[in-house]
Amino acid sequence: MASLQLCDGYLLFKPSVSPRLLSQRISHRLIPKASASPPPSPSPSSSSSSSSLSFSRRELLYQSAAVSLSLSSIVGPVKEAKADEQLSEWERVFLPIDPGVVLLDIAFVPDEPSRGFLLGTRQTLLETKDGGNTWNPRSIPSAEEEDFNYRFNSISFKGKQGWIIGKPAILLYTADAGENWDRIPLSSQLPGDMVFIKATGDKSAEMVTDEGAIYVTSNKGYNWKAAIQETVSATLNRTVSSGISGASYYTGTFSAVNRSPDGRYVAVSSRGNFFLTWEPGQPYWQPHNRAVARRIQNMGWRADGGLWLLVRGGGLYLSKGTGITEDFEEVPVQSRGFGILDVGYRSEEEAWAAGGSGILLRTRNGGKSWNRDKAADNIAANLYAVKFVDDKKGFVLGNDGVLLRYVG
Repeated sequence: MASLQLCDGYLLFKPSVSPRLLSQRISHRLIPKASASPPPSPSPSSSSSSSSLSFSRRELLYQSAAVSLSLSSIVGPVKEAKADEQLSEWERVFLPIDPGVVLLDIAFVPDEPSRGFLLGTRQTLLETKDGGNTWNPRSIPSAEEEDFNYRFNSISFKGKQGWIIGKPAILLYTADAGENWDRIPLSSQLPGDMVFIKATGDKSAEMVTDEGAIYVTSNKGYNWKAAIQETVSATLNRTVSSGISGASYYTGTFSAVNRSPDGRYVAVSSRGNFFLTWEPGQPYWQPHNRAVARRIQNMGWRADGGLWLLVRGGGLYLSKGTGITEDFEEVPVQSRGFGILDVGYRSEEEAWAAGGSGILLRTRNGGKSWNRDKAADNIAANLYAVKFVDDKKGFVLGNDGVLLRYVG
């Protein structure tokens, strides 16, 4: 049951009155104030039953038009709303965390595909046991003993063995799919902050710091061996005269680092004025000039082994061919002027890009063209990371605790 009520010149919708009573109230309550007076009535000397009937009909038509207009503004275009819902390949998952949390990484247990963990700032650690539909907070006593508010940066699993790293320096290890987490002591001489970890085998992992140090362990993290002979700063001190533009302005840290499935790395300098690569067996990071005018926002690996590159201001570039190169070409994207922050590949042909103000873009032809998905248009958040576990399970991570789950 519903009724319409006039309030300060506007029509309000109230679910309280039957349709029969609504029709009885039309002549009294549905005309906007700006035109609430009916048309002028005839003088008493000239009034007649026919003119009264004519007036009543005109008034009824006038009021019926007002009702129709008001109902249109209240109910809205139903077909358009359904179309917007059909465009979306994502749904938002609401999390039991503070709104100010920035989500940073997500991983699932290969041996238990429905079980996963979600990391973020403010010591955020959530667990799911239903494939990511619902999440619950997890506490790790060994991480709560000290008066620190950890930022958990990266998580990775191999089988049931998993690793978590964070800032201030903290390393956690599990051998039972996350039921229990042990804190592993770390050297205070570790160069830089840990930003990435990759589980590689039994009690084995590979870890990267924001100063370019790469370490590997094979005994649950109690001993680490350097996989590279020097930090990026030392490399640039030797190669600053080799023609790398912007190397002399390097401040000593990465702003982004990404690993390919076969163990190659690409990293972006903190100022975004050049990038670096490393392949297993190389003694040093290899610096590269950026081939674009604008500074680099982020870089990563395509499904075919090539590189993608994002620049500040919303540009997207793809490397020509596969492998490491400095030759890129721009791909037109509809970013609405907002920066694109990450790209994640669902398959070799399909990928998703995410960025500021809820931007979501999709390609179905390997990146040659991109179309905007309106899934997150109404979410006031920046989307920082796109993570696909497989072709059916994907997530987009953002600030203010925003998590989107792939349902396409």
